[in-house]
Amino acid sequence: MNNSVVRDFWNEAACGEAAYAVGDEASERFASQRVTRYELEPFIKPFARFEEGRHQAVLEIGVGMGADHEQWARSQPGRLCGVDLTQRAIDLTRERLALSGLHSELEVADAERLPFPDATFRIVYSWGVLHHSNDTRQAFREVARVLEPGGVARLMIYHKWSIVGLMLWLRYGRFSSDLASIYAKHLESPGTKAYSAREAASLIESSGLRLVEMQVQLSPGDLLSGATGQRHRGGLLSIARRLWPRPILRLAARRLGLYLMIEAVRP
Repeated sequence: MNNSVVRDFWNEAACGEAAYAVGDEASERFASQRVTRYELEPFIKPFARFEEGRHQAVLEIGVGMGADHEQWARSQPGRLCGVDLTQRAIDLTRERLALSGLHSELEVADAERLPFPDATFRIVYSWGVLHHSNDTRQAFREVARVLEPGGVARLMIYHKWSIVGLMLWLRYGRFSSDLASIYAKHLESPGTKAYSAREAASLIESSGLRLVEMQVQLSPGDLLSGATGQRHRGGLLSIARRLWPRPILRLAARRLGLYLMIEAVRP
């Protein structure tokens, strides 16, 4: 899948923009999206550890609407850079930061070809982005390349064996029994991928990074607790939301979450 197709998809609306950015003024829309994001995904902040950006060189790959990038900017980093495949995301993030008097070096760029010299950053962060790349393995190599020795990468990619994957298979499996094909055709932008823990470990190893920790987390999609993205609507889904056994899933099915959260370091 060509990355231009992915770019066109996300240029229509940044992640969370259509569902969570509510209000007449830009400041209201940004605040609405930020509050909803961290209510639905409270595990982002302890995973990202934004406060560790203080005085460090930080890169975020895939800034989206800029909620996380704002948190990095507030940590008072020594240098902050953000890239995204779409001009829309860069414009939204620049507007968000300007409203708060914050600054970042923002530019449109492909995760497979980051426009930075080797060993530039102490922290590289990316939440739910690299699995959209045409060549995710190359994107991981780029993360490793721009990290300085001893630097840390915190990356979330999609987990293959998830409740979201099961739901997609139940809906679309009659057309294809191949789960990878189902993710690529029916979850977010065309070509979206998901990885088992073993496959993710292979991505990390081949990039030259060293794994520190990998954990699986239930997503709002697994719990049907938020919007279901730009491609999924319908009455059956509305009924499922009301009946979904969220307490049981949180207790017994955490290993079937869509979010695979990775911390790795460059040796």
